[in-house]
Amino acid sequence: MGINTDLLHKHQLHAPLFGDYKPVAKAHISPIYQTSTYILDDFDSAVYLNQHVDKGFVYSRFGSPNCDELEKKIASLEHAEAGLALASGLGAISTAVMSVIKSGDHVVFGDVIYGCTYTLFTHILTHMGVEYTRVDTTKVEEVEKAIKPNTTLVYVETPANPTLKISDIQAIADCVHSHKGITLIVDSTFASPYLQNPIDLGADMVVHSATKYLNGHGTVTAGVIAGPKERIDKCRMPYLQCFGAVLDPFAAWLLMQGMKTLGIRMERHCSNAMKIAQWLEKHPKIEHVYYPGLPSHPTYEIAKKQMHNGFGGMMSADIKGGEDAVRTVMNNVKVFSLATSLGNVDSLIQHSPSMSHFDMTPEERHAASIFDGQVRLSIGIEDVEDLIADLDQALALI
Repeated sequence: MGINTDLLHKHQLHAPLFGDYKPVAKAHISPIYQTSTYILDDFDSAVYLNQHVDKGFVYSRFGSPNCDELEKKIASLEHAEAGLALASGLGAISTAVMSVIKSGDHVVFGDVIYGCTYTLFTHILTHMGVEYTRVDTTKVEEVEKAIKPNTTLVYVETPANPTLKISDIQAIADCVHSHKGITLIVDSTFASPYLQNPIDLGADMVVHSATKYLNGHGTVTAGVIAGPKERIDKCRMPYLQCFGAVLDPFAAWLLMQGMKTLGIRMERHCSNAMKIAQWLEKHPKIEHVYYPGLPSHPTYEIAKKQMHNGFGGMMSADIKGGEDAVRTVMNNVKVFSLATSLGNVDSLIQHSPSMSHFDMTPEERHAASIFDGQVRLSIGIEDVEDLIADLDQALALI
């Protein structure tokens, strides 16, 4: 796949270094503003800044120079007007969602999404009078069929966790925006802005767990939202202001250090993952491989059209022998680490049915192709032959 030069030109390093705040010392790396509050010049400016928090800094729950710099970089990466930094991916998701919905509304979301997002929609928002319909978002006609007069949100995760289903963002956006008053939010965590830009394809807002590929080193928990300034302002005030999912300045600083290598890391994640997916697909103890870069993947054609620079570093695989076989593999890998995260430079393995998606019933999981013998692999940037050898020796013990 060709390099997207426009994306590289808009890489976050070209974004304003300090936003509107000019430090006295011109440090090459931004300083960390580890303070909870900011001194205001006079009464009039204090009143103004407390009511217009996007114009300056008052209190770190509303914003800080480090978060401001991060938000501008995220907006640049996602080709959006504005960005918002939050304390976790779920902080970003819940803040974006709550800024759109109210009691009595109806939400449409994918049948395969992150387990905690599923819990938000099915176990929490239902107590607030919000209805939902789960559909296969790879089929636009199902999205259209699910829309009701009180639908205010369509939520799409693509690539989807953990089966890597790819939904056609542009087609869904056209469908959603043919109706009045419906917002399209896309979780693009598995792709990162290096591989996919939902705003360009018609999404109203995009969310990321920045803990994952944006940081890349497992050193922070963070989330981001990008979209039109009017929507981001609403997410900040009153939702972030009142819910308090605030990213601290040091975490924002760490996140930006990781983002500097996003492009080069993603290139290695993608190349390693493709080789491992092709190898696993031929392995006699593997029943099925879920990777959007394989022609055998049911949404391969959508991935080719929608993603640029590669197909990502995430995949899942069904191991013959079910959960017992999974236990053997996960207890015997030596290079892969057993951990319930993803997007790190280090390769990770987890069992989605009992870990990230345990809140779903077995029937719901199986209907979504999340089977008992399924492992999710986050392919790191290690030597690919070492990763293949590690999986091979673990699979041989089944």
